[in-house]
Amino acid sequence: MILHLAVFTWNDSVTDADVEELTGALTTMARGIPELHSYIAGPNLRLRPGGDYAVAAIVDDEEGLAAYLDSPAHQSVYERHLGRMIAQRSAAQLPLDAGSFRAPQE
Repeated sequence: MILHLAVFTWNDSVTDADVEELTGALTTMARGIPELHSYIAGPNLRLRPGGDYAVAAIVDDEEGLAAYLDSPAHQSVYERHLGRMIAQRSAAQLPLDAGSFRAPQE
């Protein structure tokens, strides 16, 4: 499995309403993409320095990631929202089987 992380810094013109609309659009989009096992998107809590917004998606493999990122639904959200909002973007993909662990439960 692959964890895809994307972090965004917004242009100065982005409003709270823009962010709420984006979050709704991303959530709706994710529900329609069967390759996604898990998906969360939202504003940064700002507990540490970082961007304004993040997305975390879990897919089975590289093909699943491509199906998600290249889907018409994802492209539509980008065209309607993200394209005009982004000042900076960074992304990373991590394998969930290597180097990952579950913390012991007390």
